[in-house]
Amino acid sequence: MMKEFKEFAMRGNVMDLAIGIIIGAAFSGLVNSVVNDLFMPLVGRAIGDMDFSNLYVPLSAEVPTGLALEEARKLGAVFAWGNFITVLLNFLILAFIIFMIVKGINKLQRKKAASPDVPPAPTKEEVLLTEMRDALRHIAAK
Repeated sequence: MMKEFKEFAMRGNVMDLAIGIIIGAAFSGLVNSVVNDLFMPLVGRAIGDMDFSNLYVPLSAEVPTGLALEEARKLGAVFAWGNFITVLLNFLILAFIIFMIVKGINKLQRKKAASPDVPPAPTKEEVLLTEMRDALRHIAAK
């Protein structure tokens, strides 16, 4: 059973998946920083110096307006549409970056596939058939 597990765990697909998850987790932090530290402050500035992640609609009478989102959540239900927009932008940026990476890899693979290859050597059967054809042509020509 341990041998089967080792074979399963060391298969190429499983290792590729593990590496992808680790890189994805690290990449997620980078995308979050780009959105939260670079992009969202510009959007907030454009809509009037607002903290975009703290935009919400209170759904409970106990939640006063003007509180930070985390404080408002402690008091009751809120419709956190600003936080949703931030997460949506994270997703779109991540999806676009992945699209660009896949597009680049596909372009490299097309170049590799388009490169002229040396034709494979004829098989033994092809050589024998060619010799037979040539011999028949020689006999027919006489």
